[in-house]
Amino acid sequence: MNLIAYVSDENYLALAGVHAEFRNRKDGSVAILSSSACGAFYADLPDGSYRVTLAKDGYGAKWVDCELTGGKPRQFRLLSDSVLGYMWPKWTRSGERSEIRAHSPEQFQLTIWRYGLKKEYAGMLSWFDEHGPRTTVQITPDDDYSQTGVDWNRHGYPSAHVQQFVTAPARSGLYYLWARTPSGRTFSFPWIVAPSQPRAKVAVLASSNTWNAYNNFGGRSNYINPGGLPDTPTVNARQDLSRYTTATSVWTIPDRDFKPLSFERPEPGNHIFDNSPWDGSSITDSIQGRMQCGLAPGEWRLLGWLEREGFEYDYYAEAQLHDGSLPLDSYGVLILSVHPEYWTREMFRRVKQWVAKGGRLMYLGGNGLNCEVTLEANAVMRCLSYDDTDDPKSGHESRMHRTYESEAGLLGVAFTDPGVMTSAPYRVIDDSHWVFEGTGLRKGDLFGEKSLHERVPGGASGHETDKITASSPARMELLAKGTNPNDGGAELVHFTSGSGAVFSAGSITWVSALFPDERVSRVTRNVLERFLQMSTR
Repeated sequence: MNLIAYVSDENYLALAGVHAEFRNRKDGSVAILSSSACGAFYADLPDGSYRVTLAKDGYGAKWVDCELTGGKPRQFRLLSDSVLGYMWPKWTRSGERSEIRAHSPEQFQLTIWRYGLKKEYAGMLSWFDEHGPRTTVQITPDDDYSQTGVDWNRHGYPSAHVQQFVTAPARSGLYYLWARTPSGRTFSFPWIVAPSQPRAKVAVLASSNTWNAYNNFGGRSNYINPGGLPDTPTVNARQDLSRYTTATSVWTIPDRDFKPLSFERPEPGNHIFDNSPWDGSSITDSIQGRMQCGLAPGEWRLLGWLEREGFEYDYYAEAQLHDGSLPLDSYGVLILSVHPEYWTREMFRRVKQWVAKGGRLMYLGGNGLNCEVTLEANAVMRCLSYDDTDDPKSGHESRMHRTYESEAGLLGVAFTDPGVMTSAPYRVIDDSHWVFEGTGLRKGDLFGEKSLHERVPGGASGHETDKITASSPARMELLAKGTNPNDGGAELVHFTSGSGAVFSAGSITWVSALFPDERVSRVTRNVLERFLQMSTR
């Protein structure tokens, strides 16, 4: 018998025991098959046009019209009976609309919440269902839709008789939509709402490119199968995926081999682990989840802290900085938080020029601006991680440095390996600096011992840390340094650039220390107050 096809789920995991009917559309002959342990279908079928119907308990059944030609095996994809969703676009402005794209094996309630100091209920959207059975189950394409998007709400939606759009609220911020089913399943997904016009003096940038780079929905991210899906679905990740089977880093493949990553996918890594939206966690609770600590749930802590301290802010996606719809010149302060790793050259250029003209940049994250990406048509992002003309011994500090310019030239610091996956407090170096006013700290004192970061607990300097490098500006004020092992502590710095200024914490875990550690909070407040006082905008 010949290998004619594979079947896998949304994670590109092989599905065994999928029942399939291959009906020849020319002569009506039928073959009934079942997938093997590696998700393969074997049969001796003549080339031709077939209607293939696939079904497996726990997954959405579907049929597909396709050609079998005896060449490369055909790929089929099924979607598990989970609850998933995303807004499209994932970022918008107040008064504009985004489309709800959600998947559920049963009817579901959808509510909207604003995530600031408190989770504010913003409204009931609806209960979603149809008259037919399982009509809230989506159908995915069969190809590598991590590159092209999942294409939801396009199969079996001939009219707009079901509510599918939401108008963005008047107040800018991070919003979450919560889906909840009668059986108790839940899923939450973020929506970035920028103001229709600038309203505050502070702009906060969501690390939405990083969210996409880490999103492996569809079987790929910039860390798993970055060069495209393998020819065969995964049976066991530790045995099959090159990330685990070779010592070769994903960063060593040429830029041309990195395939696009579509924004048009659900983001399970941004789901907040609450029992329900109604009685879920508080902003002062520790951040649950491996990826959540570095994505939107972690960034929420900054937004809530700003509101607790009485600072108004406008919220934007990185794509809005890239395309110019974030009007930088209207703001006195721009804040980056947690893990803004993936930036375009246009973003870098805009912010660097803005700082030189008098802007104040607060970098409250770690391993930032490290990897260059391009934002392309059809809502895809391409990561540029390697320049195959570069000498690895050239002294370049990062992937952004290899392909464009060192991030240390803008941020003052850049990521280095020492200290990775550790967390610790900072030790004060320059206690006379104004950033420490009101803290009571003296040279040699520790601060930042507490953190909400569950993945790498231990302090405000952590997870991934940035330091002064050869590319940093000449006149840097080194204020404190993390006490991480192997001299891996983040370096807290301040410097002026043109008529502007930059403050950098250089740590992914800094924001997660804002609520539990009073001195981290006071240092951050001192910087923001001083930057706002100095701003002419």
